[in-house]
Amino acid sequence: MTKKVLIDCDPGVDDALALAVAHGSPALEVVGITTVAGNVGIERTTENALCLTELYGMDVPVARGASRPLLREPRAARHVHGESGLGNVVLPPATREPSGAHAVDFIVDSLAAAPGEISLVAVGPLTNIALALRKEPRIAEWAREFVIMGGSYTRGNVTPAAEFNVLADPEAAAAVFAAPWQTVMIGLDLTLQARVTGQVQERFSEFTRLDSKLLTPALDHYGRHHQYREKGPAIHDACAIAFAADPGLFSLVSARVDVETQGRFTSGMTVTDFTAPGEEHNALVAQHLDVDSFWDLVVDAFRRVEENLPE
Repeated sequence: MTKKVLIDCDPGVDDALALAVAHGSPALEVVGITTVAGNVGIERTTENALCLTELYGMDVPVARGASRPLLREPRAARHVHGESGLGNVVLPPATREPSGAHAVDFIVDSLAAAPGEISLVAVGPLTNIALALRKEPRIAEWAREFVIMGGSYTRGNVTPAAEFNVLADPEAAAAVFAAPWQTVMIGLDLTLQARVTGQVQERFSEFTRLDSKLLTPALDHYGRHHQYREKGPAIHDACAIAFAADPGLFSLVSARVDVETQGRFTSGMTVTDFTAPGEEHNALVAQHLDVDSFWDLVVDAFRRVEENLPE
């Protein structure tokens, strides 16, 4: 039986790969995509999401969301993902339009229509999710599960303390972790285990069209960032999708996670306390990945996407 997923994202190279994994996974049914400003601005993340759904042949609605954080000035990652957000990828302009609904309304309405059935997976800044909780707190009850790619229980990747998705809107992240659901935190400690090594790239070479149109031009640019040169780029967001598809690939530890919003040097830090009393725990924190099985899942999903790419 497939699991329904609603994906909130900011495409983004690793978002692009995450969407391919979601579309190609036989375990998942993507019911919608919502966009948020993050890696690039909202115009680009929305256009990228539309272009990617056309590339992959995904017949799902794309709803445009928040263009800026709740309180702060926008923060982007063009130096990592390129001006377009997709590295060296060049795709035709989208022929589809985004949904008429705002992402926040789309999230609320989707979960309200199918309580307990849809997994909400957020792989960008958490602005849309915080706004959806503000509009309708019951989404915390209606989501089948809530999974994020974000945070870290050790070190950050933008500052020593903070990971990008959380740092981009710490106030939103704080509200999301404070909501009455159990957040599955797929943070940097986990995602940095998912590196596109030379051996992995060799496995990608079987996907002739997908590789030439997306994988190689996206990863060649992405991999030039100084954090990835030695061990290969990490496809962070695909890990959250892989969790939705097969939680057994991950080891999780229950913890209390709070988000620092005030610290001069620690703003955006996901302060993770594994020793807090159990009744205070609000998250499951991913620690270890079955790397070989993860890449088997990704390659299998990419193979299905390749076989069904529109002409």
